[in-house]
Amino acid sequence: MRVLVVGAGAIGGYFGGRMLASGGDVTFLVRPGRAAELAAAGLVIRSPNGDVTLKDPPAVQADDLAEKFDVVLLSCKAFDLDDAIKSFAPAVGPQTSIIPLLNGMLHLDVLDRKFGRDRVLGGLCAIAVTLNDKREVVHLQPMQSLTFGERDGNLSDRVRAIAEMMASGKFGSVASETILQDMWEKWVFLASLAASTCLMRASVGQILAAPGGRDFILGMLDECSAVAEAEGYGPRPPFLERTRGMLTTEGSPMTASMFRDIKAGAPVEADHVIGDLIKRGDAAKVPVPKLRTAYTHLRAYENQRG
Repeated sequence: MRVLVVGAGAIGGYFGGRMLASGGDVTFLVRPGRAAELAAAGLVIRSPNGDVTLKDPPAVQADDLAEKFDVVLLSCKAFDLDDAIKSFAPAVGPQTSIIPLLNGMLHLDVLDRKFGRDRVLGGLCAIAVTLNDKREVVHLQPMQSLTFGERDGNLSDRVRAIAEMMASGKFGSVASETILQDMWEKWVFLASLAASTCLMRASVGQILAAPGGRDFILGMLDECSAVAEAEGYGPRPPFLERTRGMLTTEGSPMTASMFRDIKAGAPVEADHVIGDLIKRGDAAKVPVPKLRTAYTHLRAYENQRG
């Protein structure tokens, strides 16, 4: 099974690298700068689950992409989706399965319109990973998983085949029969964490230590959960119990990657993670005042960037 990983950044580099290291047929679709880095230093993964260095991993640039692949693993930021689609479109054939790992839900509609719903699986990942100044993939904590599945809940032959291929990578791949529910729950958690830590410019523990901090974070979670409920994907009790625990752990250093992007002066996924929730809340007449404030803050930040 031939896999095209779009990008060799933190997420694509980690999961693609793990599959490649275990003998998978993996090619990275990269820009010229990243291609030069991979050719010179290889793909290096630093992880509590084991380091790996892959010298001169298979890579291709968009202008040279002509072959069709069985699986396209898409891990770009939402604001890069249109450019990513242009770059990997030649690799999509009649039997290609696209697994997007983007945040939120807007990307599914975009991919469906371009490639057809039957080619687009649901997908998500749970991992804390970044690129360091040496352009190495640094896995920050042992947690790692990649979940995917048919959006109608069917455990199809192609999903079984992909699951078998990914299992060798030993990164916690899961073929889910409830992938849309899983994606919504990740969105609820991510939006609650991002809206809270970005708006307050602080970690979970620092927010909890402030007057009203606990009520603020849990109120944000309540708003996000209410939107999911209105859309027919109300968070399941085990998810809510875990999430409330993570968001109310005193002293927790946890922040959202969006907050780290702000600190770095980088673009953020304001519209995709927060703005789209607000639109859905408005359509369902669900009040989301805390999310609105966070969204205004994020858009003001983007305006400041220019």
